[in-house]
Amino acid sequence: MNRRIFLSGAATAVVAGAAGLYFWQTRETLAAGPVFTGNTPGIAINGYDTVAYITEGKPVEGSENFKHSWKGVEWRFVSAENQALFVANPDQYAPQYGGFCAYAVANGSTAKTEPDAFTVVDNKLYLNYDKNIQSRWERDKVQYIKDADKNWVTLSKSE
Repeated sequence: MNRRIFLSGAATAVVAGAAGLYFWQTRETLAAGPVFTGNTPGIAINGYDTVAYITEGKPVEGSENFKHSWKGVEWRFVSAENQALFVANPDQYAPQYGGFCAYAVANGSTAKTEPDAFTVVDNKLYLNYDKNIQSRWERDKVQYIKDADKNWVTLSKSE
């Protein structure tokens, strides 16, 4: 009888643990939000190396030789070093708001981005629709970041 109770309890624990893991994964997936892929479906931020924006201060196209799958899309890098940096800490290098236009997110919507319209603030990458929008963004980026942070909570679930 004690063995039957033990096995029943163990099975219940396994099912509860699996349900908890599923719930955690679902919450993480929802919190993460979508990633902008642009003209290259399945490849993050049009294939540009997100690490290079921060380390080199410019957009650089990534290579098929250095890639990593994260958040359901492929991220490309210019070197094994950049790839390793990203793999070790993707949240540090991934663009804010999934790579969607930060100005658009600040204004309650999403929009595509262009590789050369970007800003790095406090070692975080913010991409913009184009250079004209980037100019608007630059005028009050601190407030736009606050607004975008609030809006992304809702937008990330609807994208």
